[in-house]
Amino acid sequence: MTTFDYIIIGAGAAGLMLADGFGKESLFRNKSILVIDRDTKQTNDRTWCFWEKGKGDFDQLVHKSWDQIFFAGTNFKSRQPIRPYIYKMVRGIDFYREYLGRITLYPNISILKAEVLGICSSQDGVELSTNLGRYHCKMAFNSAPEYDRMVSQKKFPVLQQHFLGWFVKTEKPTFDDRTTTFMDFSIPQKGNTRFMYVLPFSNTEALVEYTFFSKNPMTEQEYEAGLRDYMKKHLKSAGYSVSEIEKGSIPMTCYDFSSANTENLFHIGAAGGWTKASTGFTFMNTYRKTQALIRLLKKEKPLDNLYIKDRFWFYDLLLLDILYCDNAKGQPIFESLFKKRSPQMIFKFLDGNTNLWEDLMIISACPKREFIKALLKRIF
Repeated sequence: MTTFDYIIIGAGAAGLMLADGFGKESLFRNKSILVIDRDTKQTNDRTWCFWEKGKGDFDQLVHKSWDQIFFAGTNFKSRQPIRPYIYKMVRGIDFYREYLGRITLYPNISILKAEVLGICSSQDGVELSTNLGRYHCKMAFNSAPEYDRMVSQKKFPVLQQHFLGWFVKTEKPTFDDRTTTFMDFSIPQKGNTRFMYVLPFSNTEALVEYTFFSKNPMTEQEYEAGLRDYMKKHLKSAGYSVSEIEKGSIPMTCYDFSSANTENLFHIGAAGGWTKASTGFTFMNTYRKTQALIRLLKKEKPLDNLYIKDRFWFYDLLLLDILYCDNAKGQPIFESLFKKRSPQMIFKFLDGNTNLWEDLMIISACPKREFIKALLKRIF
């Protein structure tokens, strides 16, 4: 059995950010660290998007950015500037190449391609069984979500943000490459919360994504039919080719992910509840949480300090309660919000940076009856 100080399970955004954070810190130079993933991360398997003000730490990896967003509902649509915010996109392959390149330069960090078959946590540490053998560590960081544990509990609703996207190239100019379509609810909702999401790279190239907030994913044929319909009716594009396909499902829940932690096993990324429950955005929150995690480890502080059920957690919970009970409520809620409030205030709220008065401004812009009912149900 090979022994390490730390083992990181999963080489996604959370795992690689954490490994790079360890490598940068002189305090961890004498720690032996292993990163395990069953994939070599040599393909562009995903894209991450986020907003921030001005320049940021990932600018060298940003594939495309936008300073305007388009929102459309049933009775309202708007194209608005978002400065001082900028909406940015990072491709998975660019992120993997950069971070794997950095990590290979740290002499105390090893990367292993293997499949984790079992994890056993005890007072002595954590033992992992893999298809290549057994590994032991003092502490493990796991980024693999435990869906069974999350879904089996009944205290918190669990929805999925599931999607299928096409990287398309059109024969004629179709897109405004200065503006990203943040949410287009003008498509048929069919009893769900459904919208189109468009990231244009030029006037003929874009990622067009059919996105749902609902309990269960759809068949691939349903996603593809919706994408074909949107390309024809909304984008007026008859001639186009599809170069890549992106699909996935992100859990949306306020479930207490810290309940799966032990003294020596800590969950990170989506597995640690670092996804914004009401939107599915994960990338920047993972970056902030990773930095906070390393600070706590350096100071030997309890890692439970990363889990705070603040008022923004409760706002997310109320929205998920509403959508879980009536999945069609998403369109009127988001349409009312974007109609009455600026995207800058909405982004600030979603980042958890608004004050109480601004919170009330956001809440008052949403249909009140649904939120009052959800609030009373949670209280009583």
